[in-house]
Amino acid sequence: MPDHPLAEVFGFPVNNQSKEAVRHRKLKLCPYNNKVPNCTKDKANAPLGVCSIFDKEGTTITCPVRFREDWLIAEDAAEFFFPKGTEWTSLTEVRLKDMKGQSAGNIDIVLVAYDKQGKLIDFGSLEVQAVYISGNVRRPFEYYMQNPAKNANFDWSGESNFPKPDYLSSSRKRLIPQLIFKGGILNKWGKKSAVALTKEFYQTLPKLKQVAKEKAEIAWMIYDLVPTKKHKRFHLKKVETVYTRFKTSLDTISKSNPGKVADFENLLQSKLDEVLLNDEQNPPGAPALDRIFE
Repeated sequence: MPDHPLAEVFGFPVNNQSKEAVRHRKLKLCPYNNKVPNCTKDKANAPLGVCSIFDKEGTTITCPVRFREDWLIAEDAAEFFFPKGTEWTSLTEVRLKDMKGQSAGNIDIVLVAYDKQGKLIDFGSLEVQAVYISGNVRRPFEYYMQNPAKNANFDWSGESNFPKPDYLSSSRKRLIPQLIFKGGILNKWGKKSAVALTKEFYQTLPKLKQVAKEKAEIAWMIYDLVPTKKHKRFHLKKVETVYTRFKTSLDTISKSNPGKVADFENLLQSKLDEVLLNDEQNPPGAPALDRIFE
């Protein structure tokens, strides 16, 4: 593993100095079917063109658009949603509303099946789960972009806020809310859902109870980025599909595993002791409750 976090920048490994890679960096292009030719991550005028970062021995995707390589995820989801031979297409960023007309968010990709007359006959929801980053990834990105040829093998290990995947926040702040709100509506309608994520992310989730494909309501499509020596690129590859029921999966992922209450009480007691001791040394006034939880 390199001493820096950047696995892919504007679609290419940082040590790829081919004409194609240089062109993508110069023009800030996205090769993975973004809504426009350019990368628009973070800021449209100064995009953070990091597609994936290194994670221990592998890589993990940090940009949801990166999953759109060759539209493999759409093909895999359609195979779960529809019978073989069904005509289908995909729609991106579709607004979903609840009973009161309030927005429940946008569905990343909706796959729609249609008949010979072009009439809608079925649909399914495909959510893409990239990973949040803890630390600062823009600083090493901007350092690298100052001179990509010279800085291809730069060392960032001694810098503060070294970027790392934040799987816990990714599941609590994004995955679980997506399942509760958008997934809940789709499930009430009797429609199937699929979730695309990397194997590194999936491995951090609790073990899900699997069911047969024909009984499944959610397909967890697990992918990896596989390096190819010939093209000096990473390519998206599905490594496994896990089929589950909706409610069972949601209960498993959202359930917390509490530690011992005695440990928490000991922590509270130690903080309370600090507050009371400070008040004894600096009277008058009763201890403020909000200070106990600082």
